[in-house]
Amino acid sequence: MTSNGPGARIPVRDVFGLDTDLVVPGFAEPGEHVPEIDPAYRFNPDVTLALLAGFAHNRRVLVQGLHGTGKSTHIEQVAARLNWPCLRVNLDGHLSRLDLVGRDAVVLRDGKQVTEFREGVLPWSLRRPMALILDEYDAGRPDVMFVIQRLLERDGSFTLTDTNTVLRPHPGFRLFATANTVGLGNLNGLYHGVQRLNHAQIDRWNIVAALDYLPPAAEAAIVHARVPGLAGEHGRRLVAAMVAVAGLTREGFRAGDLSALMSPRTVITWAENCEIFGDPALAFRLTFLNKCDEAERPVVAEYFQRCFDRELDESPLAATA
Repeated sequence: MTSNGPGARIPVRDVFGLDTDLVVPGFAEPGEHVPEIDPAYRFNPDVTLALLAGFAHNRRVLVQGLHGTGKSTHIEQVAARLNWPCLRVNLDGHLSRLDLVGRDAVVLRDGKQVTEFREGVLPWSLRRPMALILDEYDAGRPDVMFVIQRLLERDGSFTLTDTNTVLRPHPGFRLFATANTVGLGNLNGLYHGVQRLNHAQIDRWNIVAALDYLPPAAEAAIVHARVPGLAGEHGRRLVAAMVAVAGLTREGFRAGDLSALMSPRTVITWAENCEIFGDPALAFRLTFLNKCDEAERPVVAEYFQRCFDRELDESPLAATA
């Protein structure tokens, strides 16, 4: 991997299809840590511009959205088109400060066991032109969050107290994060395990972008790209109905009628299962309906009936028949 900074100039209009004359820095050639380009991915214009500002001007960008909206993938796909090396770290509740910073390890040297400090993923990333993505940012442990806080300054240096070393970020180092909430905690009960974040830390993020689900036509295009077996008129109608069911679950979630919703990832899985089972209703039940609260299944079954004109066993009409 090159240790130099980005030297290429990439026109946003040509690469991302946005109506702007912006030119952003990037790398001429992809390296081993550059994500693969997904030609089926659909960019949200506002979030894309926010991320490009992060890459071009070294802004710290936090992307917030419900599960399945493609937050991490959005960052990866922007990085892929800039040939910018990328690394994702999941801040689940088990990731500790030592995992990030490093720890002492016993190694064999000249036939003898010695103890030496092994750097973690954070110092490793800081030394390189690397876009570090912190996934599930709102689920990080407090000791981890305070390690990250210093990095949120644009030119924030990082001190390895174990070795008395001060690390200054490489000019090509960038920091992004994704979260389901904006640091206010699990208000609706949907995201168990997230934490209320220190407001001083939230205040240090330069840009906070909100990513919602795609319009139905764009979501259907992605499903067709992922499941090419659903081409043709029958497949087009089937996918349109599936996307419509997903849209109703999201409206039901916002209205408080449901505690679960269908993400685009679930729609794609449903489409794949349709090919396996040959029955959209059975595939729907096995993909999504069985994950729902039992008390909410009649509501979900009603959504299915409205889009497919077919009753499920869980629907209120089937129960009274």
